[in-house]
Amino acid sequence: MCGGKGTRMKLSEEKLLLKYKKPIIEHVLNAFEDSKIFSKIVCVTSDNAPKTREFVSRMRIDILETKGNGYVNDLGESIPKFDELIFVASGDMPLLDSNIIQKITKSVNKKNAWTSILVRKNFLQSLGFEAEFFVNYDNEECAYTGISIIDPKQIKNMQHVTESYVILDDRRIATNLNTKKDYDLICAT
Repeated sequence: MCGGKGTRMKLSEEKLLLKYKKPIIEHVLNAFEDSKIFSKIVCVTSDNAPKTREFVSRMRIDILETKGNGYVNDLGESIPKFDELIFVASGDMPLLDSNIIQKITKSVNKKNAWTSILVRKNFLQSLGFEAEFFVNYDNEECAYTGISIIDPKQIKNMQHVTESYVILDDRRIATNLNTKKDYDLICAT
């Protein structure tokens, strides 16, 4: 997912092109490529991020255009275009690597329609990060990481499906850049 406006960053440049050694989106794409477990890598983009779209296109990554009406709407618009399991990740995860991707794919029951990967709220806060959305799972307050495994064959028109969860307290997936503070924090390490 790489078609957002990045408005919470309050910067003039596109968030996914900010550099952490190299552009943020490149870390994510390299992690997917290095995992060697995907039949196809697709970037979901929109007119909100034209330079990001151009960048991933130069990397020869397939692009799926959406209307750019927010993460949930863009994801909902994208799901029907696929017919095999989808590993969805936010494009703003600079620490994502192939090892954690492989670990996630092994930990998910592929028979579930939708599995979201969570981190515990206290773990996220111990890293200095905050989140906007939490879910109570297994009597613990958890934050969404921006990673989901979705079976599009079990989902029609984004109707309600039972969401499954996997808690995985790992810095590589807890670190996504939503604010300037998040970016400053990651650049300081």
